[in-house]
Amino acid sequence: MSEKSLRPKSDTQWLVHGQRSELVVLDVTAPMTTTAIYDSYALFEAPNWTLDGKWLIINGDGRLWRISTDGVIGPERINTAPIENLNNDHVLDPNGTHIFVSSNDGHLYRVALGGGAPERITHQSDQRHYLHGISPDGRELAYVALHREGEKVVTRIATISVNGGESTYLTDGACPVDGPEYSPDGQWIYFNSEAAATQAGHAQIFRIRRDGTGLEQLTFDERVNWFPHLSPDGKHMVYISYPSGTLGHPPNKEVELRLMDPNGGPWTTLDTFHGGQGTINVTSWSPDSRKIAYMRFPLA
Repeated sequence: MSEKSLRPKSDTQWLVHGQRSELVVLDVTAPMTTTAIYDSYALFEAPNWTLDGKWLIINGDGRLWRISTDGVIGPERINTAPIENLNNDHVLDPNGTHIFVSSNDGHLYRVALGGGAPERITHQSDQRHYLHGISPDGRELAYVALHREGEKVVTRIATISVNGGESTYLTDGACPVDGPEYSPDGQWIYFNSEAAATQAGHAQIFRIRRDGTGLEQLTFDERVNWFPHLSPDGKHMVYISYPSGTLGHPPNKEVELRLMDPNGGPWTTLDTFHGGQGTINVTSWSPDSRKIAYMRFPLA
């Protein structure tokens, strides 16, 4: 599999003429309702909720922005200068004080929630780091380690202290993996993997214990399933489902947002729309586990 099928070559997505970024909040309680709180002809991606439930953090143009959860205030820029080439992988500290981000320079950084000078966490130069999860105690990050072995691109699930240091690798690089995120109890890391793929790109949802044991497959279907996100109360998991035959997690696909039990089992489709890359790359549950924020990218 090529690097292009794993990640956009420049880590940058662009809207086509007439396309919009639509920020949506969905209530998973009965009745399930969706509300488009903001839309723009500029590209915005990957919403997070702040701990107080008042703001959504999104990225656009290599920068971070915040917008009120009703869409009335913002987007307001969060200053991360001089690091202004961020991709859409960002997570919030459980204590509500910092944001951890991935830069297109391949490294992870920590910045104050209100903005400020970023502090670099990773220093390994022979791999790229794509952030996706933070442990419930706020001490550890889960990321995708990407490096080359000759002409082959290898990805592994890895963890590192929020203060930097040595990484721990939980998968062996035998197949493409992405999207690692901790369970609320801190016992598991959920991710998507091609470990059971019947053809290239056929990712499914898996979980593994934090010591690298107990690998379990949780989804079993013909579609391509990415980016599992668990609700803070641990009762639900949401993920994005691509059409069969999709390679990687590209933009501009007819995708489904699905809900299921974190232990596996039947799933429910919450929404079907035009989207993909940037829709739900990071955890986007509200602190009370009632709502999900995500991006749709409708065409004119």
